[in-house]
Amino acid sequence: MTFETLLFDKADRVATITLNRPERHNAFNVTMATELHHAWEAVKRDPEITCVIVTGAGDKALCTGVDVETVASAGEKRGKTPSDEVPFLKMTAIQNRCWKPVITAVNGMVVGGGLHFICDSDLIICADHATFFDTHVRVGLISGLEPIGLARRIPLEAALRLALLGGSERMTAQQALGVGLVGEVVPKEQLMPRARELAAKIGAHSPTALARSKQSVWESLELSLGQGLARAWDIIQDHARHPDAAEGPAAFVQKRQPRWKPYTGG
Repeated sequence: MTFETLLFDKADRVATITLNRPERHNAFNVTMATELHHAWEAVKRDPEITCVIVTGAGDKALCTGVDVETVASAGEKRGKTPSDEVPFLKMTAIQNRCWKPVITAVNGMVVGGGLHFICDSDLIICADHATFFDTHVRVGLISGLEPIGLARRIPLEAALRLALLGGSERMTAQQALGVGLVGEVVPKEQLMPRARELAAKIGAHSPTALARSKQSVWESLELSLGQGLARAWDIIQDHARHPDAAEGPAAFVQKRQPRWKPYTGG
């Protein structure tokens, strides 16, 4: 699969999506946003993909948000487009309702809109030189979407600190680990090997059970506790009729590797 602003590789049931505009610190424009939507749709349909790694080209940045040239050219159109027509709201797995597990490997700065890739990731590992900050208010824009996503993952004060300081201070990799924004910090040369190691471990399990487990958790964030538990129970009941639900216990008893069915549901 070939894109203008992304690299898309697939091996051993793992897809790697690389934001590939290193000359712009992997900032996204309309082309990248549109291509990301198409990439996630391809991931959803591909039965050979169980897990996805997202990273950025080079070692300077994962993503520095929307390209300033895109913002400057938007002019009076800004704010007049319905949210369901904005390509920048279809860039992540969650935004595209893709339930296959996603590991984000943070290879440098994450700025502004780049935080969407952090907010919507399942597992996050980062290189020890990575930093996180948000410059929206510095240039007179609202830091609205990113803090809402961040507040689901980290303490509210930490999310607001990023939003209100406007990049005057940057959250380091160790600080991000301390507040739970990332799950692991590694030397930069170990970043992708560790991401692939985690992906391989995830990929050994039932693709359908993985996706439905992720779906249960993420959908619960939009519901009350009772509603979330009820929704998860419905998904569990539905999965009980799936072949993997019988194959897993049978393989365990027979002391053999399970033969999982492919998953293409999202």
